Amino acid sequence: MLYLTRKIGESVIINDNIEVTVVDIRGKSIKLGFTFPSDATVLRREIFERIQEENRAAASVDDDGALAEALKGGAGSGGDPKKETGT
Repeated sequence: MLYLTRKIGESVIINDNIEVTVVDIRGKSIKLGFTFPSDATVLRREIFERIQEENRAAASVDDDGALAEALKGGAGSGGDPKKETGT
């Protein structure tokens, strides 16, 4: 981890396109401002961790193998949806 000392109004640049500026300091709170490309994602750590946890839970396979069956084309589908609908 990199530690830096910055004063109000001072910034750091990351990868030539992300700027983090110290906007305000009050007691133990620091307000940071971020300038970054529109295609970048910025999340607070607790939100990021919650999303990761939910993604892991959604991706876990049930004991009945429903995900594996769905990936194979579903039970009895034969792999061709046109044949099942008669079209």
